[in-house]
Amino acid sequence: MVFMRFRPQLIFSSLPRAIPKPRTPPAATLAAAAARRRHHSTAVATSMAAPSEDALRRALAERQAAVDAQAEAVRTLKAGGGASKAQVDAAVEALKALKIDAGATARRLQQAVGAGAGGGGAAREELRQAVVNALERKLFYIPSFKIYRGVAGLYDYGPPGCRVKANVLSLWRQHFVLGENMLEVDCPCVTPEIVLKASGHVEKFTDLMVKDEKTGTCYRADHLLKDFCKEKLEKDLTLPQEKADEFKRILAILDDLSPEELGAKIKEYGIVAPDTKNPLSDPYPFNLMFQTSIGPTGLSVGYMRPETAQGIFVNFKDLYYYNGQKLPFAAAQIGRAFRNEISPRQGLLRVREFTLAEIEHFVDPEDKSHPKFVDVADLEFLMFPRELQLSGESAKLMKLGDAVSKGTVNNETLGYFIGRVYLFLILLGIDKGRLRFRQHLPNEMAHYAADCWDAEIECSYGWIECVGIADRSAYDLRAHSEKSGVPLVAHEKFSKPREVEKLVIVPSKKDLGLAFKGSQKMVLEALEAMSEKEALEMKAALETKGETNFNVCTLGKDVVITKKMVSISMEKKLEHQRVFTPSVIEPSFGIGRIIYCLFEHSFYTRPSKSEEEQLNVFRFPPLVAPIKCTVFPLVKNQEFDDAAKVIAKSLTTAGISHIIDTTAISIGRRYARTDEIGVPFAVTVDSPTNVTIRERDSKEQIRVDISEVAYVVKQLTEGQSTWADVSAKYPAHVGPQGDQE
Repeated sequence: MVFMRFRPQLIFSSLPRAIPKPRTPPAATLAAAAARRRHHSTAVATSMAAPSEDALRRALAERQAAVDAQAEAVRTLKAGGGASKAQVDAAVEALKALKIDAGATARRLQQAVGAGAGGGGAAREELRQAVVNALERKLFYIPSFKIYRGVAGLYDYGPPGCRVKANVLSLWRQHFVLGENMLEVDCPCVTPEIVLKASGHVEKFTDLMVKDEKTGTCYRADHLLKDFCKEKLEKDLTLPQEKADEFKRILAILDDLSPEELGAKIKEYGIVAPDTKNPLSDPYPFNLMFQTSIGPTGLSVGYMRPETAQGIFVNFKDLYYYNGQKLPFAAAQIGRAFRNEISPRQGLLRVREFTLAEIEHFVDPEDKSHPKFVDVADLEFLMFPRELQLSGESAKLMKLGDAVSKGTVNNETLGYFIGRVYLFLILLGIDKGRLRFRQHLPNEMAHYAADCWDAEIECSYGWIECVGIADRSAYDLRAHSEKSGVPLVAHEKFSKPREVEKLVIVPSKKDLGLAFKGSQKMVLEALEAMSEKEALEMKAALETKGETNFNVCTLGKDVVITKKMVSISMEKKLEHQRVFTPSVIEPSFGIGRIIYCLFEHSFYTRPSKSEEEQLNVFRFPPLVAPIKCTVFPLVKNQEFDDAAKVIAKSLTTAGISHIIDTTAISIGRRYARTDEIGVPFAVTVDSPTNVTIRERDSKEQIRVDISEVAYVVKQLTEGQSTWADVSAKYPAHVGPQGDQE
């Protein structure tokens, strides 16, 4: 149930040492020498450390001030007439040296901004275009309804794209559903309004929108403000440090801005419609769900589901009984979700219809340990806890076990799923150096959530949230229990009755409604979500003072609670069983986002044999590759064609996807053509009894008997053997066929 939002992260590195200010005339010769020394020290500093963007901005401001002062000095010397030619020449040389110094600092700042902005920079744009061009040309995916000029945010997967997606989902099922013995369900896409009212989507699943006041074109308000701030930071190298800090602060708190604050900033910065430069309306909320009606009367309102999770929550009672009334257990679902994005962009990363794979792991809120946590405790990967984010530091390598034991990750079950998500993404082929787990900041977390982490993958667009792993407490089941009147609870039976003291919180809906009107529900939910310690502290304050301040996270402020608004007591009861609402640990996977990042991480180019062109290659792991192998008769020959058909039949029997290419082009060209769609192995038939198998990335070949081809390829594609394993077992082939790309 993670509401994914793309949040590129700014990356800051260590500060450089202090840089002396340049001197200016009348000591022109000394100024030139000082400028040369500064230029040298800057080069040394570059080789020793990577200065931060802030430090480089300060350095550039100092150097530009020195250039301006030196230029004024040169003008003064020339205008005065009293200076000798040698003095004027020395001053001009000093000015040149200062300009060189300032130019070098400006270039370093541009590089730092491009790297930190996660998507700025010519190299990232060039990579993105190369990848997208290759994907569309090879029909991995294309814009939907292209002959009608398409619709933004809708894409079709072509044959190789469908196979990659199917392989990713197959691995997901194997890794999670089978590996964790989960209960898989498949629920409808059309969801009745009452379900989404209970979950909060009808009221809260919104983005702020602005309109072009003349054309009516709609834009996401926060995107316009974000783009403005990013463009200023990336392109305006003379931006004062105070203004740069202001823009960075806005980017950091963008999700927290109210409609009024967002509108004020848009007006303050003079932001207009990007296409027409017309003025914009004030921001207002737009619900992202596609509304429909169920049945012919139009009286039953429904929505296309914005996530798959609600189908699992509303079926909790039946799933609990199916599982033998035992906790913990997990339910999983793969399915389509729909979000009517205001201005979709960034290809597969932000679309209106997409595939989600979601897990709801139900657990006793009093015991969130996990018996298999030891299996992932020693994993070490990049983690970005909130403390590092708030202090401006970068993500750091951490052991998962240490993160849980120190309380950085809230509990073992949450930690276990973080570890399992990491292993899954690495198995797919995601570069572990460009994968991190970022903890939500306090302003991103719902008041009921215990802890939330996002698996973020770096691509040409920056750091992209691809998986959300959240401990959502018991919020969802409680919300549906209250709305439906059906208790979605679990039971723990005692061997003998127990006397227990229970906290009872009873808010007065009437008094809360009179006091807080439209905010009543948020205050009520916050009161009911209090811990025992918080509740007892409030009880004491109410008994002594009659009222107390109470922070409501969803309102972002304190409210005054009086004694008549809530009753808090501890009651003793004799219980034969414990009835409780389970907590939910939820990993939610954006499959399209993961696949796009996999495309970028797998893409590279290499020169052809003649070195006259660069050839595209996708280095998909065999488990993910759309086609596992190709079969090439080396030359047009009936004997070779018959052998190729025998091999193809054995591959089909073994369940291995393959293609036969009998075209007349060179074998090297055929290799290059299949490398471009990521086929990991190529079988070349150059004999009626034995053949060669070529590995895509190394271009190495081994010779194998025809009867063994299917067995060898199956071992390789299912991960039971590596290329090194088979290379040690079978003879290498070095011959004239080679690679002719």
